Amino acid sequence: MTDEALALSVKDELFWDPKVDSEEIAVSADDGTIMLRGTVGSFRQKRDAKKAAERVHGVVYVENDLTVRILTNGRRADADLRGDVLQALLLDSLIPTTVDATVEDGYVTLSGTVDWQYQRDEATFVAGNILGVTGVGNEILVGGAGRTISGVSDAIQKAFKRDAKIDADDLTVAASDGTVTLSGSVRSWSEHDAALAAAWAAPGVTNVNDRLAVSY
Repeated sequence: MTDEALALSVKDELFWDPKVDSEEIAVSADDGTIMLRGTVGSFRQKRDAKKAAERVHGVVYVENDLTVRILTNGRRADADLRGDVLQALLLDSLIPTTVDATVEDGYVTLSGTVDWQYQRDEATFVAGNILGVTGVGNEILVGGAGRTISGVSDAIQKAFKRDAKIDADDLTVAASDGTVTLSGSVRSWSEHDAALAAAWAAPGVTNVNDRLAVSY
């Protein structure tokens, strides 16, 4: 597929996604890498635009340079925005009370500790859905809750083989001191995300080095 054809496919996918206002999004492609530029009305739309681009066959990487532009009537004071973010985090049973948030010019920075990566991801998702948020930085640390990492490489490989989305034969897993490194090639971003999720689910994992390449 040529760069022009790939960019057109991504534009079509952005237009097809009802969660994304693609009117002010410019798309370009360079050897499988997609660049998204322009403006969107919320951080959630920025996130959804990247996900939409990753769904397109032939996309190997997405550079998301979209700018979140909050209209005047949607702008919030940082203190009010922080209060809403903290309230949303508190109401989500997946997120522990060890997570905190600060806000500066609409940009939310999450901090604290959690036991699992899914809790970290959930905090980012929840904060990004709050009206008026222009961006989310996640500085939350995954503590591992003192779990052991013995035999984790084999356990992750077995998890790969159980998952219908993942071709385990093309992936390599290495583990050391709570850090897991994934390498190899995957056929889509869906497979990429499934492999990362499987690695993060292993007991004792506090960090995952993503060296997976999307290839077609």
